[in-house]
Amino acid sequence: MRCPFCAFDDSKVIDSREAEDGIRRRRECLSCARRFTTFERVQTAHLMVVKKDGRREEFSREKVRAGIRLSCQKLPVSESDIEEIVEEVEATLLSRGINEVPGSEVGDLVMDSLRELNYAAYVRFASHYKDFVSQEELQAEVARAQAAPRRMPRRAGANQPPLLPPTALDTPAAPNPLEGERATTRRVARR
Repeated sequence: MRCPFCAFDDSKVIDSREAEDGIRRRRECLSCARRFTTFERVQTAHLMVVKKDGRREEFSREKVRAGIRLSCQKLPVSESDIEEIVEEVEATLLSRGINEVPGSEVGDLVMDSLRELNYAAYVRFASHYKDFVSQEELQAEVARAQAAPRRMPRRAGANQPPLLPPTALDTPAAPNPLEGERATTRRVARR
């Protein structure tokens, strides 16, 4: 593995760990002794994207990531959320078991994920991806998106179950009929 600091061709592996989508290796350069991290992923069959004009090009995670980043500029969207969308789109396309996919399917998968994550990012991506000519076309797309069913949120913190079992303080107590009368009596007495 070539060192990113001195470009020396040899390094040694110090630590290897499984990562979410491959193996993370911590390496040390045998020339300058600086350390760096590499990620190894299993290379799958090449997924080709068929463009509108009929051209074919290899699926690029970087192009998908760049388009999502551009749509999410100045919005409260984390880099991990963007990476999660890229992973989800690629996994969905690979799970289909086909070598070629229309570019429109890639864009539709990204739009669906952005709609769940951040509506403003979704509208930005859709306006660029769909290449709207008029304001009416954009409004029609927004209306269609609002009418379409949405999946349950899958982002961190969304509908997260409690980490601890419920306690007596978490559950509302059954109303005590005498307690209600006493509270009413106290309120009346204070007036």
